[in-house]
Amino acid sequence: MYWFFVILAFLMASIKTQKPKKYQKVSVIIPAYNEEETVAKVVEVVKKVSVVDEIIVVNDGSRDNTEAEALKAGAIVINHETNKGKGQALYTGYQNAECDIIAFIDADIYNLTSAKVEAMIRPILEGKTDITKTKFSRASGRVTELTAKPLLNFFFPEISFEQPLSGQFAAKKEVLKKINFESDYGVDVGIVIDADVLGISIMEVDIGAIEHDMSPLSDLNLMANEVVRTIIGRANRYGRVTMIDDIGHDIRMSIVGLSLVILGLFTIFFVKFVPLAIGVLISVIGIILAIYYIIKVIVKSIDMFRKTPRGNLLRSFIKIHFPMIISIIVLLLMISTFIGAAHFEHGVLSIEPNSRNLIIYADDTPRDNTISVRGPYTVDTAIENESNQIRMPADAMMTLGIKANDTIQFDSENIYLINETREGEPDIFRLPIEVKKILDVDDGDVIQNSRLKEIFEGAVMTHSFENNNTTIVEKFIITSRDKHAYNFEIIIDNTSVANSTGIFKKNVTYDVAADGEYITSFNFKSNLTKSFKYDGHKVKIIFDDTNSTSIKVFTRENQDNFLNFNFKSI
Repeated sequence: MYWFFVILAFLMASIKTQKPKKYQKVSVIIPAYNEEETVAKVVEVVKKVSVVDEIIVVNDGSRDNTEAEALKAGAIVINHETNKGKGQALYTGYQNAECDIIAFIDADIYNLTSAKVEAMIRPILEGKTDITKTKFSRASGRVTELTAKPLLNFFFPEISFEQPLSGQFAAKKEVLKKINFESDYGVDVGIVIDADVLGISIMEVDIGAIEHDMSPLSDLNLMANEVVRTIIGRANRYGRVTMIDDIGHDIRMSIVGLSLVILGLFTIFFVKFVPLAIGVLISVIGIILAIYYIIKVIVKSIDMFRKTPRGNLLRSFIKIHFPMIISIIVLLLMISTFIGAAHFEHGVLSIEPNSRNLIIYADDTPRDNTISVRGPYTVDTAIENESNQIRMPADAMMTLGIKANDTIQFDSENIYLINETREGEPDIFRLPIEVKKILDVDDGDVIQNSRLKEIFEGAVMTHSFENNNTTIVEKFIITSRDKHAYNFEIIIDNTSVANSTGIFKKNVTYDVAADGEYITSFNFKSNLTKSFKYDGHKVKIIFDDTNSTSIKVFTRENQDNFLNFNFKSI
């Protein structure tokens, strides 16, 4: 058996002793443009991640206090004199980072946690991948779904990430040297495509829910433009365009035509700075292109039908025609929306499309509906003898956190009663003339549900809770921006009587009254429980952080009573 020991000796000799893994330093790059309200919080969260060695904020020409807030939070700050775009900010940070692994994180994330940051970095530290990109739940994604994914599926079908445009990712510095950084919003999708084509391993990591500012429509238009340019540019560079056959060319041209029609209609109805004539011209050119190339596609498809074995026909049809079919469906849906919004009266054709507002609540705050669709609403004048009332649609009341018989105040003199809409007018705002002037609206104006908080910003609301022999009135001010909120529960004599959610400021004093008279106050802090007795009743207010947001800013000391209790005699 000596041969067995000889083989065993050779095997043991061939085993190489593994060297301990070299310590890898981690840099976090935070591009920021006018993010004074959130950048410090993001930096503070990143500082808590044990594996992070360096934090760099690239101040991309901000006009606010972004630089000062980032420095105060302890980050290294690199300034751009002018706004150069997200991609250039990332590249500047990458060039100045001194670590082995670089993570890129947006500066406007409200609910960033150290666990989310570490989830991005850990797979690279453990040697599982070269690049990580994130996926997360959020309220947007229109550019991803309507622009990026269809184009990627067409030119790079092997890329199947759920969110190819997510802005949070991490990578080894050595692999980033092989990638071409776009200077604008195309940087995210450009990195994904480069990594795929160059054989760099990339992993999609789920980091849960992300909350940040929604981009306005003008920014989405610009973003879609830059994403399209990047994908098309990469497709040309990597030979994907030449890989597509003759019928593919015609399909692409038909899609261009359909896209121009969609773009033209989009600019006519939603992009104010583009003249009407240009929108019409784009649509007409798109129609001509689409019809011409769709006819060519049909003719060539018939020829293909004759030559293709029946067994492969369905597969070939779907593979070749699917992108064009999707574009046609999108166009038909858009046209049907416009037709549904058309009105013909007195020889005048009017088309005014208005979208509803889909709202999905992901927090633990008690409410009747976690999903709802609200608006739009039309403005009209208050009816006679109702100059002190506002008739408001029920959906609008829910958005503003009030109900019928609550009150709203715009100045120190006039208080208006909230009333339900009249029968047959479920989406009509009936406003007194003075209120229309204050809100700067007029009869016939259409208000999207998402704009209510902007229109009613600064209005003081009183909202009442009725429970047996007790009435509780809360007072708050509407703000135009959703902010972190706290839930509170009111318990009277060991019975829960009310729940509400709103914005409190820590270390600020809030007053509580009964029958309009001050009885107590408290200095707010997280997880506070405030107890007091009044008129033989034991009252307890329990505050809880449910990771929710609100537009209700509760009145604090020197403004008015936060709560007012009215205990009725039995």
